[in-house]
Amino acid sequence: MTRPYLGNPKYTIEVLQKYNFAFQKRFGQNFLIDTHVLEKIIASAEITKDDFVLEIGPGIGTMTQYLAEAAREVAAVEIDNTLIPILKDTLKDWDNVTVINDDILKVDIRKLALEKNKGCPIKVVANLPYYITTPIIMGLFENQVPIDSITIMVQKEVADRMQVGPGTKDYGALSLAVQYYARPEIVANVPPNCFMPRPKVGSAVIRLERYEKPPVQVKDEKLMFRLIRASFNQRRKTLVNGLKNSQELSFDKETIEKAILACGLPLTIRGEALTLEQFAQLANMFSEKQGS
Repeated sequence: MTRPYLGNPKYTIEVLQKYNFAFQKRFGQNFLIDTHVLEKIIASAEITKDDFVLEIGPGIGTMTQYLAEAAREVAAVEIDNTLIPILKDTLKDWDNVTVINDDILKVDIRKLALEKNKGCPIKVVANLPYYITTPIIMGLFENQVPIDSITIMVQKEVADRMQVGPGTKDYGALSLAVQYYARPEIVANVPPNCFMPRPKVGSAVIRLERYEKPPVQVKDEKLMFRLIRASFNQRRKTLVNGLKNSQELSFDKETIEKAILACGLPLTIRGEALTLEQFAQLANMFSEKQGS
């Protein structure tokens, strides 16, 4: 069997020239050209021959070759149809890869997991463009897709945002959402020279290991996330004003103040100071008030 070869920049350039490929800015295309990073991703994702792997954005198939070598089966979803003939070529030596030419946000991943993996948890691996990172990750978590882990290459500051705690400037709705569903761990920092073309910023590989049960108990998940979004939409405002001004919530000021005080928090507190546990407690307080 052919060994993965596309991590070598020489072969990447050959493939791009052969197909006269033009990078498309709108898809945020940056192809990995570092074998050490590729091996690190595969190792961090803990891919075994028992695994069905969903790859998002295979590009010319660089990481796909490594995944195909390590996994039982790979489904690679690529939005750019000009890459499909290239993928047919670069993946022709691996018979365990299915390429799907579609937008990942429109693919029914639950159905895919059912068909390809009998509904058992799948592993997701991706090199994601900055502009679409959050919707993809939240889509995977919120749509109850059976997932074991997500190992992704993202912009360094996005990876930082996923794992920070309260009181830091990077802390926000994404931090809380990720930490509600998974345990985040940055496994590698990746400089711009590991890509072609070189991005302007550094990247990082982060692994999100899905919790079997979320670390906090909340009666109404959707309400908690509405509270979180409202708190960070106007992060310089107090929590009271952030919640009162939100279009998504319909609580009056008195109800909001009572709920905050009942959680043992001062009325001057800002949303960015609350932990996930405190947001869950606040959501449960509002649920009780609605029920009474």
